Amino acid sequence: MKLYSFKGGVHPADRKELSADKAIEPLPVPSQLDVLMSQHIGAVCEPAVEKKQEVKAGDVIGESPAFVSAKIHAPLDGTVKDIALRSHPVLGRVKAVVIDVAQGRQPLEPLEFSGDFDLDGVSGEQIIESIADAGIVGMGGAGFPASVKVTPNPKLPKHTLIVNACECEPYITCDYRLMLEHTPKLITGIMLLKKASGAQRAYIGLEANKPEAAKMITEYLDKKGLSEQIKLVMLETMYPQGGERQLINAVLGKPIKPGVIPPMEGLLVSNVATACAVTEAVVAKKPLTHRVVTVSGGGINSPANLYVPVGTQVSEIIEHCGGLKPETEKLILGGPMMGFSIAELNTPIIKTTGSVLALTKKETHGARSLHETNCLKCGRCLDVCPEGLNPTRIATAVKNGKLELAKDYYISACMECGSCSYVCPAKFEVSGYIKTGKALLSKMAKKG
Repeated sequence: MKLYSFKGGVHPADRKELSADKAIEPLPVPSQLDVLMSQHIGAVCEPAVEKKQEVKAGDVIGESPAFVSAKIHAPLDGTVKDIALRSHPVLGRVKAVVIDVAQGRQPLEPLEFSGDFDLDGVSGEQIIESIADAGIVGMGGAGFPASVKVTPNPKLPKHTLIVNACECEPYITCDYRLMLEHTPKLITGIMLLKKASGAQRAYIGLEANKPEAAKMITEYLDKKGLSEQIKLVMLETMYPQGGERQLINAVLGKPIKPGVIPPMEGLLVSNVATACAVTEAVVAKKPLTHRVVTVSGGGINSPANLYVPVGTQVSEIIEHCGGLKPETEKLILGGPMMGFSIAELNTPIIKTTGSVLALTKKETHGARSLHETNCLKCGRCLDVCPEGLNPTRIATAVKNGKLELAKDYYISACMECGSCSYVCPAKFEVSGYIKTGKALLSKMAKKG
């Protein structure tokens, strides 16, 4: 079988064996939820509830009148304890609706769905409305409001839908388990996204290290007679195969030009968890209040794939998984390559949190704590950069305070995958400098 890929990339140890065979299980009902009002790209939501107000699971508790935003719902029944600032995985402290959860209830399980659904009985407009009402965002990390992304644009008609099933970051297996355990939900979600967007064709991009998922998907597509409408494309196991531009290149066999975004080429990219959430929204009117989270790493006692209410504190998840081992050095939300280190265990899960990783010094490449040295001019970062950039040249410009020069070297094209830092023998924090440079340039642009 031919495997498709992109130019560049790295192949870190995937460590998925720690949790790949762990079936999805619901997390016991937490005592408190800190539901953040900033969980997506776009306008921040404002609380739609007041202190001491009782809420039911599924009630809207945060919203914004802006077009690019996504509603936020109460995951469980309870009472609003407070509206206060809480730790965000990325943004510091942001406004949150704090809910005292009603106890004595059974935890919610993922919606069971057989695949029986009349696609002709729902219009594209109704699908988009259901997605918006459910507050669905891209769950692969970006968090762009799905209703906005899917809505057809007459000036830029979408002709191709690509579903990212790569899950290329090490450790993470939440999407893998969804593919195995909820195949009908995934495929129905793809058909709904295809209809809503007006796409004429659909692809699933799946890495070769997931043969069981490939088998489940292929058998279901054949059973439903959908193998001509949805094509499964097997890809080389390579990081960052799941990057939007890299995925498009691998699946379609042609790269997107620098500065061009997928919608400009008639392309829509979604991911496994998002497609499953779309099915739940359309079929059962279920809002996005829970998600599957992989809990893994050498520092966690009992790795798992948990169905977690949004707003659950990391501490509750870790406690359920047997706590941390003494050699744990770092906690990360997301993957080890592009995720975010957290210092506070009370940081809550948001809609885009696919994993909680407890990593040991060995896993975090303890050698990186050594002092960085000057660039050795070895060229490894050029070989692995999936965007075809010269990462060290950009990073050096930022380090020397030459931000305009960094712009000339196309710093904005960097996807921050971290491949350059991963292979650097000089321990030069290439990706770190580039992230800093992009942040500084963004601040400068806002100031005018």
